[in-house]
Amino acid sequence: MISSILKGKGTDVVSVAPADPVLAVARVLTERGIGAALVRDAAGRMLGIISERDIVRGMANQGQGTTQLPTERLMTHDLVTVTPQTSVTEAMELMTRRRVRHLPVMADGELVGLVSIGDLVKARIDEAEHEAAELKAYVVSAG
Repeated sequence: MISSILKGKGTDVVSVAPADPVLAVARVLTERGIGAALVRDAAGRMLGIISERDIVRGMANQGQGTTQLPTERLMTHDLVTVTPQTSVTEAMELMTRRRVRHLPVMADGELVGLVSIGDLVKARIDEAEHEAAELKAYVVSAG
């Protein structure tokens, strides 16, 4: 479940303003070691998400001066979200189908976190390792 990922990684979500220059956003992403930030207005409403991929595409399409554009010009407006009750497998399928790498997590209309494809892959690996350890313990105990 997505809720278990959030328990491990926390619920802190980096946000930027729609008017922030793309260069400032790129610096935030680099400094925080993350691949995306939510774009929120002054009231905290989610307007979209800006990712490294959005910035690279913007540079390819806009050329010189891209770094000074406001974030809202390059951000993805159509947010794909999940809930804490969404399974990791469902979230991975959604990411694959919608071609996104980050999913805001919503509960009762409120943002409660953000998960990335890396978070989901790590959760699946941890789950597989746990299952393998249980099977090994069962085989050893059965003797």
